[in-house]
Amino acid sequence: METRLANLLRAVVEEYIATAQPVGSQSLVDRRRLDVSPATIRNWFAELEELGYLTHSHTSGGRIPTEKGYQTYIELFIQPKRLAKRDQAELEKEAAVSPRDEGRRLKSLAKALADLSGQATVMGMRDEDTFYTGLAQLFAQPEFKDLQRVINLTESLDHLDEAFDELRHRHIDAPMILVGKDCPFGSSCGAIVITTDDAIIGILGPIRMDYQYAFSLLASIKEILS
Repeated sequence: METRLANLLRAVVEEYIATAQPVGSQSLVDRRRLDVSPATIRNWFAELEELGYLTHSHTSGGRIPTEKGYQTYIELFIQPKRLAKRDQAELEKEAAVSPRDEGRRLKSLAKALADLSGQATVMGMRDEDTFYTGLAQLFAQPEFKDLQRVINLTESLDHLDEAFDELRHRHIDAPMILVGKDCPFGSSCGAIVITTDDAIIGILGPIRMDYQYAFSLLASIKEILS
């Protein structure tokens, strides 16, 4: 992908993640202080749309990323980054809870992950016990105003053991991002998962989620538990 289109895709994805609103050319130029005109941006939007990275709603001239757009953004731009000291300290504090009770310790970390990410956390223990937390804030996301999406996701969570079956026997050392059709919790979702010695831990959100931050959170969890 040409650099200009890759950078524009990044800008659209990150704006859409932040606002949950279709991204218009004028607002993108203004917010990102781009040195090209809105007309040029609209032409580039058209190129990205023709290539399958963006689409647009019928009620707005703004663009939103497609599943392919998210996947390409992740491949090109998500990389290991250290957490802010405050977030790192919060995770370390929760990791110190009940150090002799690994199940309780992991559940404390899961709740901290949900609070920090603003998404849900799902966990599958090696003994096949499963746990999730943070659904209230997940369902507060604008995507879940669609009742059918709520129903689909809750049905997936009712079968959490099955969703984790394939992952239980895998060693996922670095956070693995699963988007859309690759996400075991539904095609309208995104998830990031990692394995430790005792569990599979994942952050679950709508497909519009802050993958970079979630990636850093799980990388930090891996480091703490190692």
